[in-house]
Amino acid sequence: MEKLGFVPNVLAAYSFDLAKLNAFAGMYNNLMLAPSGLSKLEREMIAVAVSSVNRCYYCLTAHGAAVRALSGDPILGEQLVMNYRAARLEPRQRAMLDFAVKLTERPHEVEEADRAALRAVGFSEQDIWDVAAVTGFFNLSNRIAIATDMRPNPEYHGQAR
Repeated sequence: MEKLGFVPNVLAAYSFDLAKLNAFAGMYNNLMLAPSGLSKLEREMIAVAVSSVNRCYYCLTAHGAAVRALSGDPILGEQLVMNYRAARLEPRQRAMLDFAVKLTERPHEVEEADRAALRAVGFSEQDIWDVAAVTGFFNLSNRIAIATDMRPNPEYHGQAR
């Protein structure tokens, strides 16, 4: 929160129940900030691609801003919000987002060939776990944000443009 200069509305929304707030913050911090074979940018890219499929206004706004800031590329942030397939991504990033989107849209169709495609571009077994965990977390948080009409802080809209 110190880096942002404001308290994200998602934390305010959870403040009614400290146990839920702590669980959410702990999982977020572990998945998005802890050491991983995935860069912080890659994790934010997953958040945006998943949130785009789910049309989560809060997460598209907040995590789209994070992609713009981490990448230094405001166009990339907008492309991922609208359609990650329009972005000129490295093969690793494209495979990662293809997997995250398939896991979001059609989880019952994910099979060994999908994991093999990730391995083919350099993902380890732990990395594949992390891609799946970030994908699952944002599917959960998107649904909560949508169900509760969570609104992004206005500050996100102008960040890294």
